Amino acid sequence: GTGDDGAPGPIPAGLDRYYHQRLQWGDCAPYATTADDRQSYRTPGLSCARLTVPMDYAKPDGPTITIGVLRKPATGRRQGSVLFNPGGPGASGMSIVATIAEYNADPTLNASFDLVGFDPRGVGSSTPAIACQSDEQRDADRAENWPGFMPSSTPAEVTAANDASKAFVQACVQTISREGSSHGIDGKAFLAQVGTTNVAKDMDVLRAVLGDAKLTYVGWSYGTSIGTQYAEQFPHNVRAMILDGAINPDVDAATDNLDQTAAFQKAFTTFAAWCAPRQGCPWTSASRANSAFQHLAQPLMATPLPLSDGRVRSFLGAVTGVSGALYSARSWPDLLTALRDFATGKGDALMALADDYNGRDSDGHYSGLLEAFTAIRCMDSNRITDKAAVIKLNQQLLAAAPFQDNGQPAAAVFDTCAFWPVPPTMTPHVPHPDGLAPVLVISTTGDPATPYQDGVTLAGYLHGALLTVKGTRHTAFMLSGLSCVDRIGNDYLINLTAPQQG
Repeated sequence: GTGDDGAPGPIPAGLDRYYHQRLQWGDCAPYATTADDRQSYRTPGLSCARLTVPMDYAKPDGPTITIGVLRKPATGRRQGSVLFNPGGPGASGMSIVATIAEYNADPTLNASFDLVGFDPRGVGSSTPAIACQSDEQRDADRAENWPGFMPSSTPAEVTAANDASKAFVQACVQTISREGSSHGIDGKAFLAQVGTTNVAKDMDVLRAVLGDAKLTYVGWSYGTSIGTQYAEQFPHNVRAMILDGAINPDVDAATDNLDQTAAFQKAFTTFAAWCAPRQGCPWTSASRANSAFQHLAQPLMATPLPLSDGRVRSFLGAVTGVSGALYSARSWPDLLTALRDFATGKGDALMALADDYNGRDSDGHYSGLLEAFTAIRCMDSNRITDKAAVIKLNQQLLAAAPFQDNGQPAAAVFDTCAFWPVPPTMTPHVPHPDGLAPVLVISTTGDPATPYQDGVTLAGYLHGALLTVKGTRHTAFMLSGLSCVDRIGNDYLINLTAPQQG
């Protein structure tokens, strides 16, 4: 049905006007927030709209916010919609669907389904957007190694690192208050509502407004967290769900950070072995890679490397450039070239990889991804506010990833979330979604960002099927060039056939 006869599925109390709204589809160009989007949003056949949802679901008559939605209609006999989220948190679902459409990346799926991307609340072209700092301030922070790698040898340095986090938090509250004032939206009140528990509620409104009695969804990385939350809140509304690159909902912030840091080190070691025999690699064997990289990067703590555009590359910039390139083995040749340049005192190539990760374009403008990442992450997990626990965790992080060691002692430098002005809306828990349709979890053995075991665990919690992909990469379904994964995923989404156990 089209939703004309009323929204399919049950409507939670007090939300009728949201579930019965009609989307006004139109040109996508005004929705583009980055240079890449400006190109891909012009792909023929796309249309865009804004979905209105309550800022606070406990106050449906209070201030409203909007969610950006992008649609590529089915090319054949339409079965319904597939909703997408590419992760982050803070990445744009509109952008990923526009990219899929631009490259016609999955004509099989698009024959039967509308492909629909949405920007979660506060993200991309949703309004208000989570925004904190100017482009100039972002550049300055990166030059100073914030967040994560500021000097910590003296009490004054530790205070400065924590003050930088406090200043960031204050900037988020003030900037959003300024943007939202005309709509009666206060920055602190809005930040309290950007967690994934609410994104799942928004996704149910969107499902109904699109006319789908049941949800079909693909979530990568953080997108698996949205899927898990949806499964918990609306288990009977799920038709099919691919969760690729799983986040384990039952892991606390410290363990999650440690597991991910160890997974990046594992990916670095895999890259290091590939690099060693190749010309220009700064090390001759994988066992020497950690010390060789530290030898290159640690001096940046005292003396950042000047770049051709007038900026400098800090230790943080070096680590970010390497880590960003570890998301896919396709980036290894670029990383090798960048490290070869770095060894001869040239920093531009490695900085370009770091800029890519940070969402900084050639004009020096940043996307909102990493600011939204922090705001949403802070609402989705427990906080570590005990000084001794923070020092211990920082020691463990140094041990877990030697290539990221900046030569500074572990100290009481807190994660930004410790200073967040509102309490989290989600903490570690085991999901119990009763009556959930069979879901498909995809997990990759050498995934640097979402460790393999988390996918095994999530599939168990949701009583879903597990597809294991061997390799060093972050996520595997669609846009990865893995035809066997795409075939299995599409067969599941279209025909509801899950792969065999094991």
